Amino acid sequence: MDIFNTQNILREKRWKWIDYDKGISIILVGFGHTLSVLQGHVALSSYPFFNYIGTFLYGFRMPLFFIISGIFIASGLKRKGMTRYISNRADTILYPLLVWGVIQITLQLLTARLTNNSITPVNYLDLLIDPRQDGHFWYLNALFFIGVIYAVLKSVLKMKPLAQVGLGLILYCFSAYIHLNNLQAGFLTDICEFYLFFSIGDLISSGLLADENVKRFSSLKIFFPLLVIFLLVQYQFAKINLHGGADGINYVEHRMPFFFLFEALLGCTISINFSFLLQKYNILRFLRVIGFNSLFVYCMQIIVVTIARVVLVNVLKLTYVPAVVILVWVSGVIIPVVFYNVCMHFNVWWLFTFKRPEKQKAIAPEEPALTLKSA
Repeated sequence: MDIFNTQNILREKRWKWIDYDKGISIILVGFGHTLSVLQGHVALSSYPFFNYIGTFLYGFRMPLFFIISGIFIASGLKRKGMTRYISNRADTILYPLLVWGVIQITLQLLTARLTNNSITPVNYLDLLIDPRQDGHFWYLNALFFIGVIYAVLKSVLKMKPLAQVGLGLILYCFSAYIHLNNLQAGFLTDICEFYLFFSIGDLISSGLLADENVKRFSSLKIFFPLLVIFLLVQYQFAKINLHGGADGINYVEHRMPFFFLFEALLGCTISINFSFLLQKYNILRFLRVIGFNSLFVYCMQIIVVTIARVVLVNVLKLTYVPAVVILVWVSGVIIPVVFYNVCMHFNVWWLFTFKRPEKQKAIAPEEPALTLKSA
């Protein structure tokens, strides 16, 4: 058994740059989750470098996932129609959200006396109405509802991508108002904030997926100027966020929303360009394997890094912070990939999808993972 499903993934006819991009993004997300889980358990303050890097590379990671998902909505609706498209999203996004959300909350409830967390049974309901209360599950909630709303507007009202981007800008302004005024709107806040990025993905999809543009997007002449601008912007972004007060790492996102929008789009642009370069030179192919499994890595990541922290810090008594950070980080990326593929091998598919997969091998969902190029 190939515990990483490497051969099947690398043989698939796929847009390789997409898997590269998602692989890079989920690794960066994993680094952020690692620092969050280790906070208060190891002396992270003695190694400020980790906090700086986590802050420096924050901002564009999640918008990128929404853009990538938006890239494939047109082809998904063309193949499936609106009803089947929404059904597929419920199967591959909403279902894992509920399954892994329930698993994580249940574990937190069972360990509440040991960890002094504030989790209550109400958090089960929050998975749908206020997922920020359940940490990282907000992303799957927003991705599902944004996709459904976008599909209805595109299919029923025939809204063009440019009109959807206009709607996205209006919704983004609403989210900015919510953040600036410290209002509470539950799951609607993230829908308003990230709808714009999803719509941008649809708008630029034809250009990004056109074979004739591959050479253009794989150009080092684009990459190096973008890199200089990216480093300058991220330096300023990190400088502000490091002094964010109560908002912490989210200061720019909540208090300077239009600077955040610029920073996020710039970060997404250079990330896409870098992924095209990796595709061009066909290097670091393990990133494609991780990217292929990014949704399920995301679902399990907090659980895995928490267990890894307990084992390393509490059981093995490891105190060297850099070693703890690296080992927990790697565990949070690799273990979910292995666990997913082992489950698929033994037909424990129901942990990840409501419907039994047609192929008896580990397969990534259409959204937010990539569809086949023949689509």
